[in-house]
Amino acid sequence: MKANVGGVDRVARIGAGVVLIALAATGTVGAWGWIGVVPLATGFTGWCPAYMPFGLSTCKLKRD
Repeated sequence: MKANVGGVDRVARIGAGVVLIALAATGTVGAWGWIGVVPLATGFTGWCPAYMPFGLSTCKLKRD
């Protein structure tokens, strides 16, 4: 798995995941809030499987 999620994208994903999970845990939103586990996981791993088919990457390219 080659990293395809960059720094700002990772922070946004982790933040959104935490907010969604917190809202679901407090009962503010329904059970769909637990979908926050997905952006949280992709933010921590730095890899998003949805980017693969489209060849997307928010990581900065390493140049020699």
